[in-house]
Amino acid sequence: MSSLTIAIQPARWLALGFIAILLVWGVMPAKAASQSAHDFNFTSIEGKAMPLAAYRGQPILVVNTASFCGYTPQYKGLQALWQRYRDRGLMVIGVPSNDFGAQEPKAEDAIKEFCEVNYDVDFPLTQKQVVKGASAHPFYQWAASVGGSEATPGWNFHKLLIGPDGALVRTFPSATEPMSAELTGAVEGLLKK
Repeated sequence: MSSLTIAIQPARWLALGFIAILLVWGVMPAKAASQSAHDFNFTSIEGKAMPLAAYRGQPILVVNTASFCGYTPQYKGLQALWQRYRDRGLMVIGVPSNDFGAQEPKAEDAIKEFCEVNYDVDFPLTQKQVVKGASAHPFYQWAASVGGSEATPGWNFHKLLIGPDGALVRTFPSATEPMSAELTGAVEGLLKK
């Protein structure tokens, strides 16, 4: 083996290693980008399957909720938003989470009763979920991978607006009221005319 061949071998292995790293990095974002919200499933607060694919063709507003938060009165606005736009196709989904300030400590039956009794909520709620970090529900992991830090909840009542095609369209921070012009305008832009 010549000294030139020996010199080329490490360079070839280094190049192959670099290509492998690029492929791994390239595949991960491509996979996330190729997925849509419709690829994920929740379980309803009543324990039934809740595939987001069932809402294909409709905009979906996904909101992580909590019963004992300063933003909890937004349930009223979410219900009003749902009532105003559901006949035009909007789906509102509440995702109870105990991730922030331990403000959703109760079990699903108590959460459901609280929402119905105090805010007349009849839009769908899921079972309690983790919405941030490595243990987050796969939907929230996907949203973070395509939307970055703006799509990662920083507190309760963070809002993710999903388009009829399942793409993440826009995010709204917790302080954004559900019936604000900013949010209703974004919803109206996605609704059936």
